[in-house]
Order: sequence, then structure tokens, then C-alpha cells
Amino acid sequence: MAGKTWPRRAGLLALLALAASAAAFRASSPSSSAQEVTRPRRASAPPQKPAGGETLDEDEVVRVSTSEVLLPVTVRDASGALVTTLLRPDFRVWEDGREQPLSDLSLRQVPVDVALLIDSSSSTADNLEDFRRAAADFASRLGADDRVCLIKFDDRVELLQDWTRSQVQLRRSLSRVKAGMFTRFNEALYLAAREQLKPTPSRRRALVVLSDGIDSRRGRVSDADTLQAILGSQAAVYVISNTEIERRRKRAELDALLDDDSTPPGFNSLKVEDLREGLRVLDASEKGLSLLCSSTGGRLYRPAGFDALGDLYGEIADELRHQYALYYRPTNRARDGAFRRVRVEVSGPGMRVTARVGYYGPK
Repeated sequence: MAGKTWPRRAGLLALLALAASAAAFRASSPSSSAQEVTRPRRASAPPQKPAGGETLDEDEVVRVSTSEVLLPVTVRDASGALVTTLLRPDFRVWEDGREQPLSDLSLRQVPVDVALLIDSSSSTADNLEDFRRAAADFASRLGADDRVCLIKFDDRVELLQDWTRSQVQLRRSLSRVKAGMFTRFNEALYLAAREQLKPTPSRRRALVVLSDGIDSRRGRVSDADTLQAILGSQAAVYVISNTEIERRRKRAELDALLDDDSTPPGFNSLKVEDLREGLRVLDASEKGLSLLCSSTGGRLYRPAGFDALGDLYGEIADELRHQYALYYRPTNRARDGAFRRVRVEVSGPGMRVTARVGYYGPK
């Protein structure tokens, strides 16, 4: 439903606290269950937590309800090039420390649903045309069975294009991306995960986000709610962050002020401190984005300029086309709704595996 505006929410800076407790972040990923969602529903407000508690409403967690788990995996060699020639015997998967038997369908081709998220706040307003071109080219590189949706966020979160395989529809929706002021980053990720990316064993899921990740803190979704929703959706998160672009701009401005001998000492002290605080915020945001991407099986990109967007979106499309889709039936049959940590290894020296850290079991 193009043009749909979701109820306002937010939250994601400390998001990673739940991740650290849910799993030892630095390993792998899976995915499975639930019926495919083609129409977003209006999200209800997140439950209010008791003081000091991290309890979430049962409806806020998407869990695996089928016996087969889908685990998208990317493999690169020591030089960073994608490895696409591995076979099923080359992979080993552990769940909570126990090795899992891979099914015969472990390397079948699986289409992907990609939610394109654009931060249209003031921090990217001057470069929206670069995004439009890069996003349109990205969609043209996907497979015939792959789908995209488009979500923009600034003062509000808005679904501009529901799931489509049509590049014409996507281009029309991209033309409706207009600049706003604030950044509802957390709210956008939460709603994309909850409304658009329900797990299903027949499709992979990915969030591709252009943003600095600095939330305006104008909504009600907590950091833990956001991460819970993302892990529940079992979507890989790819972020193209403009933090390095902003960092260079702020550093240049700060250096100019510090080197200015024409003003009395302390005259620019407020501006200097503001710039230093801005740099600290960028560093913290970048650290959080890195952990978010690595724990969900995605990647963080930090271009030096917006002119690199086309190449970066192309690299993400190439990775999604060459992912391995591993399937296995967990040996753990318990229906306890617990978070299950997953680890993947491949044979061969210098191989680097990227996959999700885990998933929520059935309940």
C-alpha cells in the first residue's frame, strides 16, 4: 500500500544491550517459518516495560514455527572476494554448541525480499537524487523472483512502495522521496521488521539502509524493542552510513575554528564543544551500526562521498545474488521460545563467513 504512514515510534542507540545478552555477537545466522506478508498491518504500540525490566509482549517477537531453519550465508576469501563454488560438505553448522545436520536442500536458490530504507532527514537532503539513481540500479541487479519495498523516514516513517518486482513502480515511488527534518531511524527499522519482513522458509530477507543511524529520539520504541524485532524477522541489515562524510565535514570546521587567530580566546568555545560532541555521537553511532550489521549477517559501508552510492548498492546486490542458503532441522525440539545461537564454519584456509547470530525458537 504505497504512501502508508505508520504510527510514530523510535529507539536504537543502545539497541545492542539485548544483543549481547541474547547471544555472543560474532558468529552466524538463520531464518524460517511464518507466512509471507504482502500487506503491512498497522503496528500496535510496544508494551510498556516495568522499571528495570526487559520483558517484551509475546506478540512483539516473531519466532520460527516450522521445523526447518533457513540460514543465509556469505563467504569471502582472504582478499574479500565472494566465494561461490562451495558445496554442502564444505559447511558445518552449530546451534547452541551442537552440530546440526544439513538437509539435502541446503544450497538451493532462494529469492530475496529487500526493504530499501532511506533517511530523508536534513543530513541527507542534498543527496536524495544520488540515492534515487543508486536504488533504481540496485533493483535492476536483483533476480526475477526477488522483490523490493521502499520506506522513507524523517519526521515520520512512510511506506512509499509495498512489495513489487516492477522497476517502473519503484522508480515512481523513488520520485516521491522528499526531504524532512528529524530522523526516526529506530522506528523505521522496527516497523520494517515487524510489518514487512515476517520470516518464511521460502524467501530470504534483507534491510538496506542509507543513514547515519543517529536517531532523533522522538518516539516510543526502545532500543531493545528494535533489535528484538530485527532478530525476530531474521533479516540481514546492510547500512550505507554517511557518518564518515559528516565526520570529515565536522573535523574540517573544527580545525578551522581552532586555527583561527583572529578571534579572542574562548569566543568560539560553544561552537567548538558542539562540534566535538557531534564527533563523539558519530563515533558511537558507527560502533552501534557495525555491531547491528555484523550480528544480523549484513555489512556496514562508510563511503567518503555520496558519489560512491552506486558502487556500494551494486556490491550489496551482488552479495545477495551469491549467498548460500543453508537449511537444517534443529536437533533441539523444545518449544520454549528461547534465543538460539548459531555458528557456521567452512572448510578452506582464509575463508570468512558472514551469517546471523541466531534466531528465536518456536513456543
